[in-house]
Amino acid sequence: MKFGYTITYVPDVPQSLAFFGDAFGFATRFLHESGTYGELESGETTLAFAAEDLGEANFPGGHVSAHASPQPLGMEIALVTEDVAAAHAHAIACGARELSPPTERPWGQVVSYLRCPDGLLVELCTPMAG
Repeated sequence: MKFGYTITYVPDVPQSLAFFGDAFGFATRFLHESGTYGELESGETTLAFAAEDLGEANFPGGHVSAHASPQPLGMEIALVTEDVAAAHAHAIACGARELSPPTERPWGQVVSYLRCPDGLLVELCTPMAG
């Protein structure tokens, strides 16, 4: 078994794909003609977005919408970069909301937190020292 996908349910799949492209430089790999499912070129593990309507169909009891939740959901997408401060500022300029500015952690990693327009929580971080 291997980890293949992270799929997040969002109100507007093309808009989330565009934001991740503009803010973080990920190219769109695939967008279904219906606009209800799309994937980014994100490395070995696929980062994908699905329409909230699909989430409602998949989960008859419903789900918590990240964009409607006043607080971030209890999960994050971590993106690794050598320059957290520049990536953080660029993401804010593209429409993300700052939750925590770039801060050096006791273990030496620089970390920041953002909330994307679709409500997703993103951690920007430097690589872990090996």
